[in-house]
Amino acid sequence: MKKLSIFILLACAMGVQAAPQEQTPQPATAQPDAVEATAERNHMLYSLGFMLGNNVKRELILDNEDDYKALSQGLRDSWLNRPAQTDINKYKPQIIQKYKEDARTIASKREQEQKDYLTSFAKEKGVKTLDNGAMIKLSRAGKGKTPKADDTVKVHYTGTLIDGTKFDSSRDRGEAFQTKLTRVIPCWTKAMQHMKPGSQAKVVCPPDTAYGNRPVGAIPPNSVLVFDVEMLDVEK
Repeated sequence: MKKLSIFILLACAMGVQAAPQEQTPQPATAQPDAVEATAERNHMLYSLGFMLGNNVKRELILDNEDDYKALSQGLRDSWLNRPAQTDINKYKPQIIQKYKEDARTIASKREQEQKDYLTSFAKEKGVKTLDNGAMIKLSRAGKGKTPKADDTVKVHYTGTLIDGTKFDSSRDRGEAFQTKLTRVIPCWTKAMQHMKPGSQAKVVCPPDTAYGNRPVGAIPPNSVLVFDVEMLDVEK
């Protein structure tokens, strides 16, 4: 991309020097749009590559720079339709074995991280653990009555995984979320009953109070979910 940008800038400069007295518009005026379009495409493809890299990291353990180089070279050769540098069939059993071993290691590490997060959060001052295991920590009390299990609530919320990865946000959509408490995950049904209009809280949902072993959108199976919730209104 740098080479392309430099080439275009040099071409523009040469055009100006060749005809410094011309008063008519220069064709080069359209070139910045082309440069911008190229840059935007590169940014899009880089973002795609970053997302693919994150997906690979969720399934495989790469330990060092040589691992990254070997994997990226294989991807590059495949995309450019170059001959494989190895006997692919020979290495398929090793590839399958690596996927299995890495999946076990990643799952075990993730499970421990989530247990540690739940244990740590439960010890924070002001945290209340509810009877189904969900936890809530109020940062603003609010006023009025708390909802009952079959009431309708209107809230703003942001949901993340324990590493901060955002998976949903009514705030980003610019529209409050309204729902009956009988239609949400068990964690929410319990936690919302401890919030009054105007209150704000951090709600932490163990997997069995959220989606359990079901993947939902960007949420992996068996995920602890963290919500920043603001209670706006309660309707009977």
